[in-house]
Amino acid sequence: MKIAFLGTSAFAVPALKALAEAGHDVVAVYTRSPKPAGRGQQERRTPVHEVALSLGLGVRSPKNLRSDEEAQAFKALDLDAAVVVSYGHILPKSFLDAPVLGCVNIHGSLLPRWRGAAPIHRAILAGDKETGVTTMRMDEGLDTGPMLLAERTPISSADTAETVHDRLADLGGRLIVSTLDGLMRKTIDPVPQPDEGVTYAHKLGKEEGALDWRRPAAELERKVRAFHPWPGTWFEAPQENGAERVKVLAAGLALAGGAPGTLVVGRDGFPVVACGIGGLKLLQLQRPGRSAQSADAFLRGFALVTGTILPPPTVVPLSPSRPA
Repeated sequence: MKIAFLGTSAFAVPALKALAEAGHDVVAVYTRSPKPAGRGQQERRTPVHEVALSLGLGVRSPKNLRSDEEAQAFKALDLDAAVVVSYGHILPKSFLDAPVLGCVNIHGSLLPRWRGAAPIHRAILAGDKETGVTTMRMDEGLDTGPMLLAERTPISSADTAETVHDRLADLGGRLIVSTLDGLMRKTIDPVPQPDEGVTYAHKLGKEEGALDWRRPAAELERKVRAFHPWPGTWFEAPQENGAERVKVLAAGLALAGGAPGTLVVGRDGFPVVACGIGGLKLLQLQRPGRSAQSADAFLRGFALVTGTILPPPTVVPLSPSRPA
């Protein structure tokens, strides 16, 4: 098939590679423009941009898709289909209508659950036992188009956003090849999404990573995994010269007593913080500008002792059960 690929992040890379390996004619790759990054603020290409260049594919990075010029340029590609994965731009109707078979999206959830920007993180945070990938034909709504194919995968108690992300990205690469094959052979009938079961995966913000000790420990443990590696979870640790923000990179569940925020250092040297229900055992911590450390080693160079009261965040994070 003659296709265009629209994607930006690392989540889209396996799909682009899979389409090229399957022999599809990828006539154009659309991705976000390079942005300054790192200490030197040098312009950095997106992961999709880098892979497209390595495959010898033409790359386009328009800043505005709504101009007549861009609409005509996209229509002139004379596409059978367009594949959209984690692109970062909303496609106007002129783009959606241009390919013969429409624009096909790879979404990292089992639709209609977790439409929106952060489906992987929200699924882990909510305690979902499984997630998956859904391919759909795009319409003008936000992840509301008719579904094509879906495949499931379990979420284990050890999974982080990073591990689920990588698993779903690979799954999406395999599924999009099957989806295009089915559309080409007319063996797939698009299925409208049901009205029941719709949830919305709100975009993540850095401040949402604050750990509120008044919440159940099980919820906070899921948040540590859901927000790893970005935006990360943290708490404010009281020190003589003022509070210092400490990142929590890994945690587990433990028994604990006392008011929420009460810290106890166990016999094994690891700290446990009392929560609204249960306790959160801190396993790996990191100070600003320092390397990550095992929590027991961290305490040997940081003043946190049994009886310390860790304050709740001043900005209360969103509830994971916030409705769509």
